[in-house]
Amino acid sequence: MKKYNILSSLILLLLSYSATATERVLIYAAASTSSAMTEIINQFNKTTPAINVKASFASSSTLAKQIEAGAPAHIFISASPDWMDYLHKRQLISLQSRHNLLKNKIVLVSPKPNKLTVEMNNNFDFPNEIEGKLCLGDTSHVPSGIYAKQALISLGWWNKIKPKVVGSKDARAALALIERGECAAGIVYSTDIQTSKKINLIAEFPENTHKPVVYPVATTIAATTASANIFLNYLSSPQASKIFNSYGFSTN
Repeated sequence: MKKYNILSSLILLLLSYSATATERVLIYAAASTSSAMTEIINQFNKTTPAINVKASFASSSTLAKQIEAGAPAHIFISASPDWMDYLHKRQLISLQSRHNLLKNKIVLVSPKPNKLTVEMNNNFDFPNEIEGKLCLGDTSHVPSGIYAKQALISLGWWNKIKPKVVGSKDARAALALIERGECAAGIVYSTDIQTSKKINLIAEFPENTHKPVVYPVATTIAATTASANIFLNYLSSPQASKIFNSYGFSTN
């Protein structure tokens, strides 16, 4: 009888712990979403104590490769459909959960107090106007850099500006270089302007000069918990959309 009572007590203790334990959800998100996502996660964690959401931010390419290597991410937010496609082809995301979450734009900026005047057309000789380096994301794999290269090619500026280009590991790294004045100008996301007081907006690149800047989101195949799906749905909620919009993202 005594052994039975001890066993019963242990079972009740385990059941009690299981009912109150916090589930952990890990988000891998593009660096350009870090400010908005941090605020959204903090808001969610305060209102949903049974689920603890954490995030890791980096270039979409870096995160996709980490997931491919077995990183324990539950949700992936990419700054480009291409890197979501990369994981889809390797059967590492849930196709049913995939949808476009956000839209963004790319812009030309300069560090304060510098202020350039640039015309966004093929007749303007931008490469000769810029004295110094042009900072952007690495054009071989970083989405912001890839979009930037597409725009520069479309405007006929790429071949002449290429020797001045400095590639960075992600959009936020490029922004940091511009803020420090290490580049005469740079190409970043329009949402980066919302988080920086050290740069001037020069001009927005016409949408027809590059592919649409779309952020898809999906759960990974490893994410089988209900908690991951709860947070995935929360990312499209009015509360989350309001925060995304306040940072300049489009959620429509």
